[in-house]
Amino acid sequence: MNNRKNEKPESWPVKAYQNTEFLTSRDGRAVRVLCEFQEPEARFRKLNVRRTVVFFGSARTLTPESAEANLQSARENLKRHKGQARRELEYAYEKAKRDVTMAHYYRDAAALSEKITSWSLELTPAQRFIVCSGGGPGIMAAASEGAHRAGGVSIGLNISLPFEQKPNLFQTKKYTFEFHYFFIRKFWFFYLARALIVFPGGFGTCDELFEVLTLIQTRKTSKPMPVVMFGSSFWKEIINFDAMVKWGVVSSDDLKLFQFADNVDDAFEYLKKELSRY
Repeated sequence: MNNRKNEKPESWPVKAYQNTEFLTSRDGRAVRVLCEFQEPEARFRKLNVRRTVVFFGSARTLTPESAEANLQSARENLKRHKGQARRELEYAYEKAKRDVTMAHYYRDAAALSEKITSWSLELTPAQRFIVCSGGGPGIMAAASEGAHRAGGVSIGLNISLPFEQKPNLFQTKKYTFEFHYFFIRKFWFFYLARALIVFPGGFGTCDELFEVLTLIQTRKTSKPMPVVMFGSSFWKEIINFDAMVKWGVVSSDDLKLFQFADNVDDAFEYLKKELSRY
């Protein structure tokens, strides 16, 4: 009898924080945004994550092994076929050659992440820097793989996308997050970061790069923030920074907010020097 008295009638309303229809609706957006802010904060605190080194770069960059295998396949297809389909095969072959050229950035990102993680593991737990990436494929997977090879952990700030974004297998499971909102994800990239390494990438990478440079330029952050743009030939072709100075939209001093690097050892030594200041 007592149990029946405590039962809630079916007509009783659902509490707002248990109302999934509301939480997933347009009106519940503010709550969802707050969740993507508060839940990672609680997890980072529990995991004692204080400092990160963030890797940005294209999700489309292949491993050297995959790129070489695709090139071999495209070359064989081109030899076997003639006629109308040949134009498509020629395009596939040129793309495969380009992917092989870009694949060395995967190798370099993994090697740099491995070096940073190995060095960090020599520090006390309170001093360590954890490699962080977007958690997906390409350069993000390379960063996670390098940390894994060094015996360390890596953070993956994944985001739900209609294509490309699929969590890579190298990120540490309990350090893996899933976001819906880009701007909250970018907040967590920057908030814990003590250095940023930007490998060749597309719209998303450029978006992240310029937001970080803007925050540093406008002094919205007081912490030192070394920024390494890896692959000077790529970046100087994609973005004409000198022209920006020429036309007066940035100052020459603004170009000191980042450093170019073309090999793993130079990038590591620069970052190690800068990070050691902490």
